[in-house]
Amino acid sequence: MDKVYKALYKPMDGGEAAARIAYRTSEVCAIYPITPSSTMAEFADQWSAEGLKNIWGQTPLIAEMESEGGAAGAVHGALQTGALATTFTASQGLMLMLPNMLKISGELTPAVFHIAARSVATHALSIFGDHSDVMFARSTGFAMLMGNSVEQVQDMALIAHAATLEARVPFMNIFDGFRTSHEINKTGLIPDEVIRAMVDDRLVQAQHDRGLNPNRPVIRGTAQNPDVFFQSREGSNPYYQATPDIVQKTMDKLAELTGRQYRLFDFFGAEDAEKVIVIMGSACETTRAVVEAENAKGAKLGVLEVHLYRPFSARHFINALPATVTKIAVLDRCKDSGAGGEPLYKDVSTVLTEAFRNGERSNMPLVVGGRYGLSSKDYTPAMAKAVFDALDDSNPKNSFTVGIDDDVTHTSLTVDASYLLTDSETSTAIFFGLGSDGTVGASKNTIKILSQEPDIFAQGYFVYDSRKSGSGTESHLRFGPQPIHAPYLVQDANFIGVNQFVFFNKLEMVERAAPSAT
Repeated sequence: MDKVYKALYKPMDGGEAAARIAYRTSEVCAIYPITPSSTMAEFADQWSAEGLKNIWGQTPLIAEMESEGGAAGAVHGALQTGALATTFTASQGLMLMLPNMLKISGELTPAVFHIAARSVATHALSIFGDHSDVMFARSTGFAMLMGNSVEQVQDMALIAHAATLEARVPFMNIFDGFRTSHEINKTGLIPDEVIRAMVDDRLVQAQHDRGLNPNRPVIRGTAQNPDVFFQSREGSNPYYQATPDIVQKTMDKLAELTGRQYRLFDFFGAEDAEKVIVIMGSACETTRAVVEAENAKGAKLGVLEVHLYRPFSARHFINALPATVTKIAVLDRCKDSGAGGEPLYKDVSTVLTEAFRNGERSNMPLVVGGRYGLSSKDYTPAMAKAVFDALDDSNPKNSFTVGIDDDVTHTSLTVDASYLLTDSETSTAIFFGLGSDGTVGASKNTIKILSQEPDIFAQGYFVYDSRKSGSGTESHLRFGPQPIHAPYLVQDANFIGVNQFVFFNKLEMVERAAPSAT
């Protein structure tokens, strides 16, 4: 294609955004449902039943297995035949896939697993989202690509499916469970001709040619002894060293076709920023909104958004970070019990220390780490502001938490809940209902109807607990003339709808009404 295509917009959630790319670029999808990734498998199964073709004119084979471990094993087997294969999972399901993932990456096999990142059960089971599952999987040898929004989930999925073929390193395409996987947002679709242009048929043929075939015998899956195992592990280094540049090249190609430019580390903020938050996932958009609002008042803030977390490219990270930065807060959406810090914090600290030692940076910023958003705990603009404010302290708190009141070990930052970001052009609403009473379904339809108008963008997010039917639900809706980047709950609604009178005695609703609200 020799020109940027004109986007066709459609309301969809993150699960559908990932699935539409995965389906079109795969020949085999091995599935097993686990919340909140189930919708991806359901879409693939539905499309296959309807005879929808992938970009090569084939109907992908959809196989539902007996467990997530079986799904990963089926993907591994399909890959060994030379097929293009994928799967979808989260949380405990991802844990069951780890042994196969280590084999897939160890054999340098192109593949993409789509992960709606979710809490791993510890003291309690939770179906809601954070990064604990993918952080467990970070040493599997899979590259880790993270999207921040519904649109980015789609874009990163295509980048992953295209890049893995050249890199021969398998990828996890990761996005926040529920917060992104179940958020409905008006999204610019990538048409099939762009998907087709992104995937190199020569690399597809190379994967087919690597398939096990008695006419081309090779040895795989051997057992090794101490004399050669170490050498073989280090032998994969060139592939991982090449992967960041391959991913950036693929991102640049997507930008040529769609106009949407990504970098491994996207910096947003003042060119002479002094304080920066390093973060990944949906919280990037919340932090970016605070940076924009505060910089308009004269602050010098920035946010460094991590897209390619593994392999972690020190060179690209240092190049993305302004030389003026003196203080950095690294936020992780997981807890690494007993460790000296969470994974992203440790990576950033290591990279900066080595850059300072090697003379690549003239100053060594102060770096602190914190935790936020575990199990879908809402991350609001007020919390991002609290993190920036904490960096003003003469001795900023390290290993802090934000978003909870830790009255046991006193790790939490003080958050000014009155700090709100309002947009006069965007209308907001909250509808309170009971599970299965139709409130959520009606709210989803409202978003989809509004999104049909060419000059209206809409977002819907739905809160319900793990009991689902019969428990309370909240539908959070936003709509306006500009794309909506607000992955947090509505805090100042213009309209509040209550479908059950008993809620008036049980829930705080008026507190979330904006002035002059209905």
